[in-house]
Order: sequence, then structure tokens, then C-alpha cells
Amino acid sequence: MLPPFPYHPDPVATGSVRAADEPCACCGHDQGWIYTGPVYGEDVPDGRLCPYCVAYGTAARRHGVFFNDVAAGRMPDEAARQICERTPGFATWQDWGWPAHCGDGAVFLGAAGARELRPYPDALDQLRRECAAWGWPDGTVEEFLAALDKDGQPTGYLFRCRVCGTHLARADFT
Repeated sequence: MLPPFPYHPDPVATGSVRAADEPCACCGHDQGWIYTGPVYGEDVPDGRLCPYCVAYGTAARRHGVFFNDVAAGRMPDEAARQICERTPGFATWQDWGWPAHCGDGAVFLGAAGARELRPYPDALDQLRRECAAWGWPDGTVEEFLAALDKDGQPTGYLFRCRVCGTHLARADFT
């Protein structure tokens, strides 16, 4: 059984944690699971970390590492620390801050393409606004949204607000 991750509740489904017979580079134990996402910091350990050292903050304390970026002031400090230091990250092409809504960090649900985002008009509208802020014309925005591919690029990432349930999305591409 994996430890709880309030902001990334199913890291196995999202590919950030997988079953493995491999010792953790932090605690040295083979927990049966290994974290496969990004690790940032000056003293990144050689080898992979177990999800327990991520969840309990052991890797963050011992190695000064973090797993996600959070934009300053968008959520309470404790939520930001939880997301940065105790929440599995996921692979992206660009660095961007973890989304916040209703004064808290959003819950990561997974990578999403156009088909996976279709049931979430609130997330699609948010992406439309983001693309419009980049100065893209409406036609380009709609082409971009239609091209989103959960296994390729451009990719969308689906989140849900922990407070009100609104769905949010981020887009990523090279």
C-alpha cells in the first residue's frame, strides 16, 4: 500500500510511481515501489527514491530536493511545501507552477489529450484563456486544443480544485 498523496492521489496510474524491486537511494530499503518522476535540487541522490521518502519528506530533508514548482503566494505555505517536498511530480517539457484554485493547490489527475479533456469544459475554457493570453488567435487556439495528445505533444494535464471541484488544465509542448 502506498502512502497518501493528497495532491497526486494515484501516482501509479499517472506513471509517477511503479512497482519495482529496487532499493531507495534515500532510505536504502526495497519498498516494492519506486518513484519515477523528476527530482530537483543541488544534492539529487544517485538512484531512485521510494514513494515513502517522498511522502514523508525524508528525501526533501535529507537531500534538499523537491519534486514540483509552486508559484509564490498562490496557496498557503503548508500546501506549497506539501506539493514541492512531499508530492510526486510528473514529466513535463516546460517548467511551470502547480495550479492553485480557491486558495489551495489543485489535485493532479493525469496527462490528458483532447479526448480526455472533452468531458471537462471548465478545464478547456481555462486552457482557451491561457492560450488567448499568449496572443493566439481563436482559430489557432482551437487547433491547438484539438491537437492535445496525452501520450505525445502537445500534452494537457488535468487537475481538480480540492475546494470547489472545478477542473483545471495546463498545456505543455516543446
